[in-house]
Amino acid sequence: MAKTLSRLHNLPMNEFELEAEIAAYYEQGGERERLSRNARGRLEFARMQDLLRRLLPGEGLDVLDVGGATGVHASWLAADGHKVTLVDPVPSQVAVAAGLPGVDALVGDARDLPCGDAAFDAVLLMGPLYHLTDREHRVQAVAEARRCARPGGIVAAATINRTAGWCDYLLFQAGGRDKGIGPEASLRVMREGVLRYSDQDIFTTAYLSHPGEVASEFEDAGLAAPDQYAVQGFPGYIPELEGLVDNEEVREHLMEGLRIIEREPSLLGASNHLLTVAVVPE
Repeated sequence: MAKTLSRLHNLPMNEFELEAEIAAYYEQGGERERLSRNARGRLEFARMQDLLRRLLPGEGLDVLDVGGATGVHASWLAADGHKVTLVDPVPSQVAVAAGLPGVDALVGDARDLPCGDAAFDAVLLMGPLYHLTDREHRVQAVAEARRCARPGGIVAAATINRTAGWCDYLLFQAGGRDKGIGPEASLRVMREGVLRYSDQDIFTTAYLSHPGEVASEFEDAGLAAPDQYAVQGFPGYIPELEGLVDNEEVREHLMEGLRIIEREPSLLGASNHLLTVAVVPE
């Protein structure tokens, strides 16, 4: 904690502020267990870990984890031998991440990173893009990631696909649950993209993207022709997912199948999350 506070003391202020409802949601701390408390979260975590381990450009890298929250990804990245710097706009989350071995944690905003040019081999945006509802700000966040990445390094960003809210509504209805997004809001979000905290009671304000939108935002930030990967794929919406994810033998079969279809263009939007990755030009 003391190390983090001393680093924060010298950070320059920027013009951006996190929307109040987003800050309040993350201050509650529920996201700390989101990727472990149910099968959907565990599949998302396992797939993101599998993808990044295959896509990171080497070992012993300098990795910047932007919007890294309490360090769910920073923790295993550091354990893998990478030197990890985490930046997050929520001070309480940064305080938790600062206690992780091998992780340096800073308060900061994805649109104005408190980091030097070309300082990292990989810059990860595992959450910021889906909390920026203005396209200009999403492009700015990707451009900042590009600025901080070394030539030959990568920028990787997770986004939520446009149909995710609607699919969640259908799953809740099929399971007899009344928690979550409502029918009218789910269709509006599928048409327009912006999910408001007032639309539902399980998440906060977010932007849900089409895969092509994300690719064009990367290109506008100077990262042409990015690769895209479906994270959970359509199997992520199976109601009885526990039986697949928590059975070791079946889980490996599921993971191998997802690796086969992860880059199929016709299936990219049929996944709750998408990972977009670009190599920084030399």
